[in-house]
Amino acid sequence: MLLCRVSTVSQALARWGRRSQRGGGLFHRALSFSSGRCHGVGSGEGSTQPAAAASTGTLYRDTVLLPRTEFPMKLSGQKLLDREVQIQQECGFAELYSWQRERKAKKEFCLHDGPPYANGDPHVGHALNKILKDIRNRFEMLRGRQVHYIPGWDCHGLPIELKALGDLGSSGLSPLQIRQKAREFAEGAIARQKAAFQRWGVMADWDQCYYTFDGAYEAAQLKVFQEMHSKGFIYQDYKPVFWSPSSRTALAEAELEYNPEHVSRAIYATFPLVTLPPKIATGKGSLESVSVLVWTTQPWTIPTNQAVCYMPNAQYSVVKRADNSELLLVATERTATLLTFLIFLLQGSQLEGGICKHPTVPDKQVPLLPANHVTMAKGTGLVHTAPAHGMEDYSVASQFKLSVECMVDEDGKFTELAGPELQNLSVMTEGTDKVISMLKESGALLMEERCVHSYPYDWRTKQPVVIRPSKQWFINTASLKDKAKESLQKVRILPESARSSLLAMLDRRTYWCISRQRSWADTHSTFRQTVRFPTSVLSMFLFCQSKGGPVSDYVRGEDVLDIWFDSGASWAAVLEESDSRADAYVEGKDQIGGWFQSSLLTSVAVRNKAPYKSLVVHGFAVSEKGEKMSKSLGNVVDPDEVINGGKDPGVPAYGADVLRWWVAESNVFSEVQIGPTALNSARDSISKLRNTLKFLLGNLQGFDPRLQAVDPKQMHYIDQYMLHLLREYSIKVTDAYSEFDAGRAIRVLQAFITRDLSSFYFSIIKDRLYCDPEDSLGRRSCQTVLEEILDGVTRSMAPILPHLAEEVYLHAPGHDKEETLFKSGWIKSSSVWRRPGLEEAVEGACAIRDSFLSSIPGKNAAQYDLTIAIEPGLLFELMESLQEEPTSTSSQLAELMMAARVTLTSELPRDLHPDALLGHGTFLINLEGEKHQVF
Repeated sequence: MLLCRVSTVSQALARWGRRSQRGGGLFHRALSFSSGRCHGVGSGEGSTQPAAAASTGTLYRDTVLLPRTEFPMKLSGQKLLDREVQIQQECGFAELYSWQRERKAKKEFCLHDGPPYANGDPHVGHALNKILKDIRNRFEMLRGRQVHYIPGWDCHGLPIELKALGDLGSSGLSPLQIRQKAREFAEGAIARQKAAFQRWGVMADWDQCYYTFDGAYEAAQLKVFQEMHSKGFIYQDYKPVFWSPSSRTALAEAELEYNPEHVSRAIYATFPLVTLPPKIATGKGSLESVSVLVWTTQPWTIPTNQAVCYMPNAQYSVVKRADNSELLLVATERTATLLTFLIFLLQGSQLEGGICKHPTVPDKQVPLLPANHVTMAKGTGLVHTAPAHGMEDYSVASQFKLSVECMVDEDGKFTELAGPELQNLSVMTEGTDKVISMLKESGALLMEERCVHSYPYDWRTKQPVVIRPSKQWFINTASLKDKAKESLQKVRILPESARSSLLAMLDRRTYWCISRQRSWADTHSTFRQTVRFPTSVLSMFLFCQSKGGPVSDYVRGEDVLDIWFDSGASWAAVLEESDSRADAYVEGKDQIGGWFQSSLLTSVAVRNKAPYKSLVVHGFAVSEKGEKMSKSLGNVVDPDEVINGGKDPGVPAYGADVLRWWVAESNVFSEVQIGPTALNSARDSISKLRNTLKFLLGNLQGFDPRLQAVDPKQMHYIDQYMLHLLREYSIKVTDAYSEFDAGRAIRVLQAFITRDLSSFYFSIIKDRLYCDPEDSLGRRSCQTVLEEILDGVTRSMAPILPHLAEEVYLHAPGHDKEETLFKSGWIKSSSVWRRPGLEEAVEGACAIRDSFLSSIPGKNAAQYDLTIAIEPGLLFELMESLQEEPTSTSSQLAELMMAARVTLTSELPRDLHPDALLGHGTFLINLEGEKHQVF
């Protein structure tokens, strides 16, 4: 009588061609198998009366070792939230950072925290950034490194000042009062953000953070300022800068947002030639009526014009207007845009020495000058030049000693220097109207058109900026560029595509304006010496130590430091050694021109090296439709609601681990979408993971690996093989975390669980787990492997899911109750688990198994006898290692095939059953270090 044992089989097995080929291959061509249905009372089909079924079932259930565990398969709602908070308290989340700083470690991993702005509540951008950092920090700590991570906050700047003052404004308040209100507002925002970061499970010593308004931080920052000044990198000058009338302060390039939909009133205006260039003054007939034609999108700058620039190597044309006899000078390339008739051609170099009449200022004349910044992309090829209101214009003025006269005040209004008609008019609105009107009255306006183009806006107030000159403090970035680029060659950047953006932004910045005209910033920045020149710049911190003369020779400056210099000097205040570099800076892509660059420039200036060994640049959090989050669109996702649920009952409480899974699973190097779909998917993925963990824990009930573990050499081959796969898994997941690729770590984890565990190993071992004697070698062998798998999977998911990992560890066997997972290290795989010969044997059997199961889709393999016929040779010998006797119902080969009985032979029997299914296969077996050819 044949007993057919029943076990659950998943038909979703992956093909076993997933092992990489190491060495040669061996093809076994003559392999056949046949299978026939088992017959007998043990088949379970119709041989038992219904009346006896219940009593038999009860009798058998008492003899089966079913899984038992108190670990819940599902937690939701308030139970989930309470459990996460309980885990944080019981497992010492708050003390973990301090503990690992005190332990001995051979290596340190330093992730320098870019300071978030202390100007509001925590948002999903914070979650993306902080959780991404924490995943890496927890991974490094688990694998034995001492993590250096000090959270920080950027506490200065206009956004904080504006929010702190609210509707009150600054009227009637002294700078000290404004600073006090701003500081109180920043401290409140810090407290709210800090509480959120802790709830998300971010590991840090939250009592030892850095804040840019702390005296010790400011002292370190001002040391950087002093050293850069002493080396000549910092200087004071009067030159055009980006100026925000809405903020009443200078801005750096990093503080600008470009609006591609900005609309300007572009004009074509004429500058009559009053002195012809010497090279064309003769031989061209009467040219007294020639006018130079310019084009500009900023008509309000015309009153400050000091020159008209041309391109020396370009060709220019004198053309006649179609509607009158006026002659115009324009670039030949740009004549197609005008309705004109050609008179004659000339080279740009022939324009040297020409002088024009200013169209709005009587008795003022301006020269024609050569310049390299003139292009033919737009306009007329002749550029109206106002040195006070353009960076390139200022360069021309410096070269040719032109006046840099400013007629615009801090509010963006014309001053009295512009004349009574323009005084007090806003240059961007009514001032533009008036200038265009003046051009019409003088007959100098040829045409006006609407121009939609990209234009810089203040990133805080969302209002357009102007360029105006003022006396400011600057960093000469041009002298630092080459060294900065050289330093970047030694920095690893993820993704590598961000490197070109970083270099491009460095190239665009010729100088960096670091002074601001506000109240809330580092206010002890500079002193101005009133007796001697050049000035001696000292911080208050260093003032008493200086030898710059008596105190009476100095007055305190009113400017404050740019917040990008403020935060860019954080390496000096936070990194423990003056010559140290952080292993990583991790921030959003907006910091390519911000904190990444300001940190690089200050560090290169002071220490001749970058402050970081690697840069990780992530994208922004956006809605599920890929839109930027906006309250007006109603698509803002609040991380607090993600964790705790919303006021609407339809918004569930996901808990912190779901938020962390969302971060880890996303492709953080692009825009990261968040919404109900992404969060539900994360929750479902964690639920499936809990199910697997519950199965593992349930089958380890009563097992103590410290006392009952089986030596790998004594294990079943399939168990040894699983240790081999677990070792490969640990290598892959470790590599993924090391590359800041938590998404790949998740994919490796899910593939291991789905393919190697659920669809393969779990389906094979259930008979042995449930039906073998509790203390048998076969069952203990299996449990030893399950414990290793549980331990490896739990540790591998811990950086992403710290709450779930610690919860599992509380139920797991093999450790003292007071021990926590994060204090017990990384995955403990052994080189002994790698068994090349074993690998070939099991994978050869698995290839046969796949063919067998695919030939009986949807049917129970335990109802079949299986005969495997293999030509004599190496493959046959490998199969014999799994089944020594010719026919067996309990061999390791039979367990692997999940068939009722397996017969292993070198040729097919002649008396096959009429119902037998016959299959043939060719299998590739990987043999390490050997090459075999079988015919």
